[in-house]
Amino acid sequence: MSLLLAVDVGNTNIVLGVFDLSKGPEAPLIHSWRLATSRERTVDEYGLSSFALLRHCGLEPEHIKHVVVSSVVPPMHPVLDAWIKVYFHAEALWIEPGIKTGLKLLIDNPSELGADRIVNAVAGLERYGAPLIAVDFGTATTFDIVNVKREYLGGIILPGLKIAAEALFQRASRLPRVEIAEPERLVGRNTVQAMQSGLFYGYVGQVDGILERLLVEFPDCPVVATGGLAKVIAPASRFIQNVEPDLTLEGLRILWMKNRK
Repeated sequence: MSLLLAVDVGNTNIVLGVFDLSKGPEAPLIHSWRLATSRERTVDEYGLSSFALLRHCGLEPEHIKHVVVSSVVPPMHPVLDAWIKVYFHAEALWIEPGIKTGLKLLIDNPSELGADRIVNAVAGLERYGAPLIAVDFGTATTFDIVNVKREYLGGIILPGLKIAAEALFQRASRLPRVEIAEPERLVGRNTVQAMQSGLFYGYVGQVDGILERLLVEFPDCPVVATGGLAKVIAPASRFIQNVEPDLTLEGLRILWMKNRK
């Protein structure tokens, strides 16, 4: 068995996905896991955690023949690189400037573009074609725009919903932490309901306000959402037609295929 391990390192979570390369170029995603991002973990802690996850699903670590990584947390790169070399005996493909993407980046400084945003755009184009708007609900919420010529035009970044909720808790002494979910009613009858309503509908309105403006410039453009909170926000949006929880992992597989030796 020949497996590809895809690693998406975000500020809040590390998402791992395993693709079965023995099934051909359209290698299916057979398992995925989500870990909390921690800069304090050692190489051995990552190694033991990944081995346990694989074996729990009936896979052996030696079946991992290739690894591809996108990361927006540079301080973790040395530990992650050592983890891959020591425990999987592999040289990872890192998503960074210089790799083949099939995209022309029309931005001022391509080197500062987050790897996950390139990956999402590549995966979205593979699935839905161009033009495309990709929305990633992560620690930050990002909007990435690709035109009909497959040119990456840039994007929009705003604080993620969890950041907004945490800021409300931290800065207002009488307000509690609340679950991020669609409330039962618009007008809350207690503090928790009122906060849930404000956070949820306020964020949906913010997202839809941005998408409405983008769709004036790029009419009839498909909108695809991914990220941890996509399933929460997308059903209430007027403009998000597609939710792809594994969009980033699929993009990593596509980019590995494009750049494999």
